[in-house]
Amino acid sequence: MDSYTWTAHATTTFGRCPDGTGPFSTTAFATKSAANDCRSAVRINEVESNGGTPGDWIELYNAGSTAVDLSNFLVKDNDDTRTTRLPAGATIAPGGYYVIEEDVLGFGLGAGDAARIFDANGTLLDSYTWTAHATITYGRCPNGTGDFADATASTKGAANSCTPVTGPTTSPWPGSDDVQTVDGTAVFGGNLSGLTYEAAGGGQPAVLWAARNGPGSIFRLVFSGGIWTPDATNGWSAGKLLRYPDGLGEPDAEGITLVAGAAGGGVYVASERNNSANSVSRNSILRFDATAAGSTLTATHEWNLTADLPAVGANLGIEAITWIPDSMLVANGFYDESKARAYAPADYASHGTGLFFVGVEANGTIYAYALNHATNSATRVATIVTGFPGVMGMEYDRDTGYLWATCDDGCGNTTGVLQIDVSVASPTRGRFLAPRRYARPSTLPNINNEGFAFAPQSSCVAGRKSVFWADDSETAGHSIRSATIPCATFPRAPINFMRTRGPMP
Repeated sequence: MDSYTWTAHATTTFGRCPDGTGPFSTTAFATKSAANDCRSAVRINEVESNGGTPGDWIELYNAGSTAVDLSNFLVKDNDDTRTTRLPAGATIAPGGYYVIEEDVLGFGLGAGDAARIFDANGTLLDSYTWTAHATITYGRCPNGTGDFADATASTKGAANSCTPVTGPTTSPWPGSDDVQTVDGTAVFGGNLSGLTYEAAGGGQPAVLWAARNGPGSIFRLVFSGGIWTPDATNGWSAGKLLRYPDGLGEPDAEGITLVAGAAGGGVYVASERNNSANSVSRNSILRFDATAAGSTLTATHEWNLTADLPAVGANLGIEAITWIPDSMLVANGFYDESKARAYAPADYASHGTGLFFVGVEANGTIYAYALNHATNSATRVATIVTGFPGVMGMEYDRDTGYLWATCDDGCGNTTGVLQIDVSVASPTRGRFLAPRRYARPSTLPNINNEGFAFAPQSSCVAGRKSVFWADDSETAGHSIRSATIPCATFPRAPINFMRTRGPMP
């Protein structure tokens, strides 16, 4: 009744188009026990919706065996009124990629949005819908045919990275599992992104410092009535807006830290862009004098790290910052990659008494810098790979020597604890490594937590101290949540993961 003869295996299958009557050809997709897919073999393969380089983009993939003419193909998001046609002459080779940039689309992609591709006749070829920004991008594995998932790396215009990420075993949260909200309702209006704790002293109460990325500002919070609330004195009741050293712009304040745990030495803020030009990366560390009067603070210093850091999207840059004292680094033999030997503070003029560590969202990497306060220059001292898809919060514990790094809901709010390898015979001696990884408390919802901080040992009660998370999305009207962690150091674990890159000492 029918026959078909072939001379070599098909890449996928051989199928008729139209079903049952058309000629056989190699199919783009296997459709066992279902109608053959006779549409174009072009599919959406990867999506960047959160400010890539230079903006959002959609990547197409040709799963077929012949080139496809993309002329007049239609691209839409979740709104039929936002439509663009691909230019005449656009083509995509078999097994090839075609990237549609935001400036070609004419519109950006939102946190809850969709990407749809139609052929020139208006036939829907493929679509993908998401409800929140991916930590990195959304991509198919395998290319063109697999399901969409959070990508482990951005692979714009190239094959998706489909190798699973491996690392240390995630252990249960080591502290209390009784997370509570500890701020008032709708105080910050969302965008709270960084936290750091200043202990009580000198007649002053304990302060929880907070950074808000939009509008760029910082808050001085004091504990009153069972919650952390904006200080009502000295113009802090609504936070203070931030400006660059020239008095202009609006830093996208993502992280905040203090030198030696005290604001007297200045408040240092990590910013990934100027909100007044939010499509351009400007990865900076800014210093502010918290004692200055008025409702706006102008930075006393800026260290622009953009040229030294990997090129990332304007909304995928520095998210976290913390300061670590020279005394601790020297005592533990910290390795200086720029000098290829043990770190010596005397090598860095006017840098103060410690180094600043910043965490980047796009690659989950931590970078250590010596900041020259006389010239506003910065020298990278180390690069630390965490294994996280993005570092969103970070805080150094001066009492235990642990460097805590966190990611957000993109990896389940997992926390890593890093420490310097001090083993004499170890090939990674002097490097920050992370042998421990902890799941979030079960009572902490998997939300967009971008800030992390804890109280010092001096605040311990019954062997525990408070720990805090800042929720950028102000879920259920609250931005700050708290639980506890042990005050004591943990037994030293085997160190075998997340080493700094570069030549070994």
